[in-house]
Amino acid sequence: MKEPILYKILIPINKVFIKIYKPTYNNLENIPKSSSVVLAGNHTSKLDPLLLMSSTNRCIHFLAKIELFRGIKKYFFKNIGIIPVDRKRKNPAALSLANKYLQDKKVIGIFPESTINKTKNIIMPFKYGAVKMAKETNSYIVPFAITNKYKILNKSVKITFGKPYKVTRNIKEETEILENKVIEIIRRNQ
Repeated sequence: MKEPILYKILIPINKVFIKIYKPTYNNLENIPKSSSVVLAGNHTSKLDPLLLMSSTNRCIHFLAKIELFRGIKKYFFKNIGIIPVDRKRKNPAALSLANKYLQDKKVIGIFPESTINKTKNIIMPFKYGAVKMAKETNSYIVPFAITNKYKILNKSVKITFGKPYKVTRNIKEETEILENKVIEIIRRNQ
């Protein structure tokens, strides 16, 4: 599968993003250079996908809410490789497309909370999609945690990647393991 052409257009935007928000990146070496991988972590802001994209030279195919695909925006999101997900239903088509990318050794980015966490909880309960995709395609999962706030021209927001691992247990148990790994990274980096 070819990489979406418009994704390359976002590379200069990422450079501007880095200059504006001055993010800190920890453990970038944990992102595999060529294997299929699911990057899965907490969701703190609308800027999180840009932060994740600026962490690697690999094209990330995000799963994102279907509401983003309304009007003219749908052409943009579709042509940068975003996979639409209807959060109110099961999504066999979205999971199937994500699995095709993974079978082709690509990168999937997902926020298993499925929305920005506006609660006082450290994270919201994770949905099963990240683990399910990784298990079905024998892909690595790399947990990540975004900590601190986005502040303009101030080194503040931080993204930290955990070690890549493979799913070996049932999906429910593995989702709890992923949640705990993300919580542990958040606590170590606050």
